[in-house]
Amino acid sequence: MTPPPAAAARLDSIPMPMPEKKQETRRAPARVDHPFKGIALILLSTVFLGCSDITAKYLSTSLPSIEITWIRFLTFALMFTPVMLPSSPLYAMRTERLGLHVMRGAALLGSSLFFITGLGFLPIAEASATGFVAPLFVTALSILFLGEKVGMRRWFATALGLIGVLIILRPGTGAFHLAAFFPVVSAACWAGTLILTRMMSGREAVVTTMAYSSLAGLAILTAIVPFVWVTPSWTAIALGIFIGVASTAGQWIVVLAYRYGDASVLAPFSYSQLLWVSILGFFIFGEVPSLWTVVGAAFIVASGLYIAHRERVRRAQLLVLEERSPNA
Repeated sequence: MTPPPAAAARLDSIPMPMPEKKQETRRAPARVDHPFKGIALILLSTVFLGCSDITAKYLSTSLPSIEITWIRFLTFALMFTPVMLPSSPLYAMRTERLGLHVMRGAALLGSSLFFITGLGFLPIAEASATGFVAPLFVTALSILFLGEKVGMRRWFATALGLIGVLIILRPGTGAFHLAAFFPVVSAACWAGTLILTRMMSGREAVVTTMAYSSLAGLAILTAIVPFVWVTPSWTAIALGIFIGVASTAGQWIVVLAYRYGDASVLAPFSYSQLLWVSILGFFIFGEVPSLWTVVGAAFIVASGLYIAHRERVRRAQLLVLEERSPNA
């Protein structure tokens, strides 16, 4: 349902357009290095995202996953209504990349839908830990779609993360459940979302990207939700709205957090989401993470942290090259 904060931070790679000096001045303070502020925001975001996931799992017992996701995207779209109205001073829907926006919305929809579907069958800790493999898929997809070069160190980290997934899923054993693939597919869809975000990097504002994603996902879901519709109670509607508000707020807080610190500093704190969902899962559903889930999650977290570190090193190297360039 909700992407890992460390991965979600790449939304911040889409800078706001700066046609005027005034707008550039507003952006400058957000780029100041305040790691403690970034850490506080990351921790806050994991509370929102964890509560959203727990609520989605609870709601999955009474409503189809498609309907839950529809309510989530409807709330998502309503929250961005101010930037969709042409008469609004916040209007931000002008774009020349409608196709990429639609694909991004579809990928984001897939990420949410598959994750919520998995929550109906799996313990929350297991589904969440598996969902943290999104950065591994980004590493592979960035070669195909962005032409990036990936060194042996990052490939080793990716392999380590995949070993963690196998430890959690344990294919070939009696503990294996086919539904375990849903969080994996969800992570792959989120990786596709991030790749499309990078393809629009520097050309689209964050609010524009998120608004179009909400509309694209809502349009697709509206076409199919009548086939699975179950009339929700007022309580279910309220919980669905909460999911939409919490997940959208959590993702936006992540974007803000990564304006105050590097991924290598903030990423370790983003994995505290696993702690929150495990605690809530125990008290609400009586679920206790298995030893296999804990060990597999440790492999995935270690892999994600190292990939975040290598991303930081790569960016630092690119900055040095730009400074040395005579055309800089």
